[in-house]
Amino acid sequence: MEIFDGIITDRGSKYAVSGGPCGSVDAAKDFIKGLRRKKKFAKATHNTWAFIGADGAVKNDDGEQGAGMIIVQMLQREGLQNHIIVVTRWYGGKHLGGDRFRHVKDAVRYYLDHAF
Repeated sequence: MEIFDGIITDRGSKYAVSGGPCGSVDAAKDFIKGLRRKKKFAKATHNTWAFIGADGAVKNDDGEQGAGMIIVQMLQREGLQNHIIVVTRWYGGKHLGGDRFRHVKDAVRYYLDHAF
């Protein structure tokens, strides 16, 4: 499990990105459980994730509607399969509007640039 914490801050909201090998929905659930064992991540507002496995793309927005699809699209562009990427957000009290999608994209890009 690779974790990059505190990579984006905007209007009080804070973002982290993490990832690791994953080839099934059960493996994704285990990954999220492992991430949430860390107290800080258990308190996160959103843990949005996606991976592309043998059966296609699997995603979970965790309340951040549309964010999982952004992760899927970036994984597809990279041709990265059997690897989960999780974008974590701690809500800071102010709505970010469309900027939240830019932050998800920037977080995934950060992960892709630094994890490999």
